Amino acid sequence: MTITKGPQAFPRAEFLRRLGTVKEEMGRRNVDALVVSDPNNITYLTGYTAVSGYVPQGLVVLIDEEEPSFILRQCDAPAALHQAFMDRNKVIAYPEYLIGNPEKDGYDTLIDFLNDAGVANRTIGLEQNSLPVTATEKFKRRLPKAKVVDCTLAVTWIRLVKSDLEIEVMRECAAISDAAVLRAAEVIRPGVREADAVAEIVGTLVRGVNGKPGTLIKLVGLCSSPRTGTCHIPWSEDVFRDGSQINLELGGSRHGYAAGLMRTYSIGAPNDRLQRIHDAEVEGLEAALGAVRPGATCSDVAEAFNRTIAKRGFKKDTRCGYAHGIGWLEPTASLKEGDMTVLKPNMTFHLMLGNWVDEDFGYVISETFRVTEKGADVLTSAPRKIFQI
Repeated sequence: MTITKGPQAFPRAEFLRRLGTVKEEMGRRNVDALVVSDPNNITYLTGYTAVSGYVPQGLVVLIDEEEPSFILRQCDAPAALHQAFMDRNKVIAYPEYLIGNPEKDGYDTLIDFLNDAGVANRTIGLEQNSLPVTATEKFKRRLPKAKVVDCTLAVTWIRLVKSDLEIEVMRECAAISDAAVLRAAEVIRPGVREADAVAEIVGTLVRGVNGKPGTLIKLVGLCSSPRTGTCHIPWSEDVFRDGSQINLELGGSRHGYAAGLMRTYSIGAPNDRLQRIHDAEVEGLEAALGAVRPGATCSDVAEAFNRTIAKRGFKKDTRCGYAHGIGWLEPTASLKEGDMTVLKPNMTFHLMLGNWVDEDFGYVISETFRVTEKGADVLTSAPRKIFQI
């Protein structure tokens, strides 16, 4: 028996549109074949979200073929047949003996495919930042007549501007994020284990809302006193206590996309220091969103925030956010001073205003937004308050 094609997150025409844009970029770079190895870019171009990029794999986009070909490990091929939009013959499995083999691996199968496709003496693009150095060297060694060029981030920059269909999926993610933040306010209590609270939060991220479940857990970061001065530490084995502050970062996820959201909680009335930074940052958040418009720059948004909180005696050392979508972080545009990336409609960002002030004190608030013709459309909607328990 053969595995059936699963429900597709997007219609075939959407994937072909994305591939058409990528091929236009390939044409500008005079690239005949592009080997996509970044798992998030593979998701963008195919709909595949299974976790298999820890071993060699690659999506080959040939400029003169409608569908790409996906070469991956044999035991992962059924997932690609089920999830990816392409025809069955575009999923190519390499055998298991290439796993853990010091002499040959899955990249050899990719190179064999390029030879068979007749592009071994043409220009081939690689996402070199997503490949081991030894793999890049192998491509160059085994394809001596090819011109191998670096196309790192070529697809990622294309992802920066979303389609309306992508925006709708991110709205679904944002609704899940909002529900998880509200669930956290229900389960954070003195004497409750942090792990038990996180289990409830994760349950909401998976169950989803409005009949739309989460399809992956992207991130749950929970830092409670005295660990609020850091940003990426996980929950502990401890329990919540009276007077504790809790910083929470999470994101609902569907079909590889995410919508980040951060909120701060206080067991008991927030102290003066926490309240003051909260008030300053909410004002700064609103100023940053007010600076969003087509033609403005990422730097403009960050400057609006930084200028506003400075009036209240605060500063933020880290950037104010980043391009956001598939795989959480899109490593392209940053909301920071000096980033002159021009904002365009349907760009999406995590306006991440976490501020880690001292080793034992920090504060978080954030929103996920998209750029529209009129300004910022905030996708997340949880109350902008310190949740007092």
